[in-house]
Amino acid sequence: MTDHRRISSDVAFTPAVKAIQTRKGSRGGYRKMEERGGWQTTVTPELAAFIGARDSFFLATASADGQPYIQHRGGAAGFLRVIDEHTLGFADFRGNRQYVSLGNLSENPKAYLFLIDYARRQRIKIWGTAKVVDDDPALLERLRPQGYAGTPEQAILFRIEAWDANCPQHIPQLIAASDVADILVERDRRILALEAELARARAG
Repeated sequence: MTDHRRISSDVAFTPAVKAIQTRKGSRGGYRKMEERGGWQTTVTPELAAFIGARDSFFLATASADGQPYIQHRGGAAGFLRVIDEHTLGFADFRGNRQYVSLGNLSENPKAYLFLIDYARRQRIKIWGTAKVVDDDPALLERLRPQGYAGTPEQAILFRIEAWDANCPQHIPQLIAASDVADILVERDRRILALEAELARARAG
């Protein structure tokens, strides 16, 4: 497959990027990846499971003249939903009301998602386009996280063009406080059980 033919990874590997890869010596390896079809473009079961376990992600957009903006989004695990094999979506609730992401998407649909699992040291990069939907109550209700009291202002739908997984190198291993609390509860339960077992052995 020749480099001038568009493949999925070209969303990131522009001619300028490929030129630097050539100069730095990595183009050959990435060309082999491209010959196998490039990056994946649909939601696999593995990607769906990864997305469903996330309680936060980063959304990148840019204005019409290219000024980038990155916004952190958080919520209950799974608040970023898989709509179909090409589409993700989430309910957008009122925040600080700057509306930078919404303004950018109104003039430039290109967007990017960055998802990271610190505990397992995994990260996923997703390129695509996004749009704001504020006139579909059924969609908003479908995307509303269960048990969340807020009312979404709009939905954001993300159309996947390509995605790739990064290696774990240099990702700090961080564990959520709630997970640590569960581990400590289990540890304390086990200690009490062992102490009771030891007391019975001594009494016998």
